[in-house]
Amino acid sequence: MSGTDDLLVGARALAAELDASEPPTLLDVRWRLVGPPGRDDYAAGHVPGAVFVDLDTALCGPPGRSGRHPLPDPAALEAALRSAGVRDGRPVVVYDGGDGMAAARAWWTLRWAGHRPVRLLSGGYPAWLAAGLPTSDDVPTPEPGDVTVRPGALPVLDASAAARLAAG
Repeated sequence: MSGTDDLLVGARALAAELDASEPPTLLDVRWRLVGPPGRDDYAAGHVPGAVFVDLDTALCGPPGRSGRHPLPDPAALEAALRSAGVRDGRPVVVYDGGDGMAAARAWWTLRWAGHRPVRLLSGGYPAWLAAGLPTSDDVPTPEPGDVTVRPGALPVLDASAAARLAAG
């Protein structure tokens, strides 16, 4: 996969994919730095079939010495992704509230974990709404996934390494 065509999917194209016999796994990762949790937005309405995955508790480790949103424990991430229905080698599409921050973090985390077929809904949930596509407040119960988290597929840089890189 290379280029933005493989990174982003438009709302209407995603709607067509969701109607296919093997649709992508759809993850709602709406999140905000301040205010009510994204789960409330998800409960009010989401793309049909989407499973909510919490950025703070599933896609990140607990805040601490490694920062506010450190990488998650691989076993915990694997459990969260499996419960969301993520399967090895099967496409995943993530979306957020439209600013792209949470969706980009989800994309990066999935790629870091070794899951390559992952894209972002261009414009997030607002783009879905603007396209006049249906929404749902039903909470799906996906078949458990079988994804295997293999950390290290993307490079990471801690503060010390960043300082050394900047000095060089």
